[in-house]
Amino acid sequence: MPTDWLLIDGSSLIFRAFYGVPRTVVAPNGAPINGARGCIDNLARLITERRPAHLALATDEDWRPAFRVEALPTYKAHRVAEPVPPELEPQMPVAWDVLRAAGLAVIGAAGFEAEDVIASIVARVTGRVEIWSGDRDLFALVRDPDVTVLYPERGGLAVVDEAEITRRYGIPGRSYLDFAILRGDPSDGLPGLRGVGAKTAVDLVRRHGDLEGIIANTRLDGPALEYLAGARRVVAPVADIPLDLPDCAVPDAPADPRRLAALGADWGLASAIARLTEALARRAAG
Repeated sequence: MPTDWLLIDGSSLIFRAFYGVPRTVVAPNGAPINGARGCIDNLARLITERRPAHLALATDEDWRPAFRVEALPTYKAHRVAEPVPPELEPQMPVAWDVLRAAGLAVIGAAGFEAEDVIASIVARVTGRVEIWSGDRDLFALVRDPDVTVLYPERGGLAVVDEAEITRRYGIPGRSYLDFAILRGDPSDGLPGLRGVGAKTAVDLVRRHGDLEGIIANTRLDGPALEYLAGARRVVAPVADIPLDLPDCAVPDAPADPRRLAALGADWGLASAIARLTEALARRAAG
């Protein structure tokens, strides 16, 4: 079934492409272009498979926003030395230029991450929304029957709805945010509540419903309460960014064919761009 909206976590998409496509894929000038090529190819595949009426790719304009670091200083601290691989960083604007020339919306917001952009779009649109991301933080946005996450795994895309969250974690489908805060996530520098692992987090959510219930019905000390207050600001995607939302309708054909041709020639992306153009045409044909 075609979806009304397909929202893409751009950083997740291009990072996975960078590590999944051989670095021997280079532009005519010899610079690596594997991440951009894989990103474009994967997006073409998603358009073909999901047939969205609207599409927006969200970018990380700030991968470690100050408000999150202020709330929790350990947030992504281990990534400070190299937040983006040096070979990938120059490929990102190339990929975004290709998508814009194709007529697809690429949206970022100063001071915010892609997950915040996605949450803010979800809060403003109607219809069926699918979110593509390899970041489980976006499971917090799942809402039956309207919002699901397409989560890439080895076997393909897992469609994560509330029932799937319950199957995976044993918690109510809309409780992922509370569960993640309690359990923590080392990949984001989120320590979790001291002494609480996944099993205990599940038990706490089942018994008390949410963080408010846990705070009201358990004996938490000052540091624990301080952590929970900060973690809420860190983990919850911001859903009220004042975005200037552009026209996100998926075009039937590229918006700027001349620009696309130039990018294809300059960066050795002609074949990937052709596949993206074909995907747009197939979607339009039904």
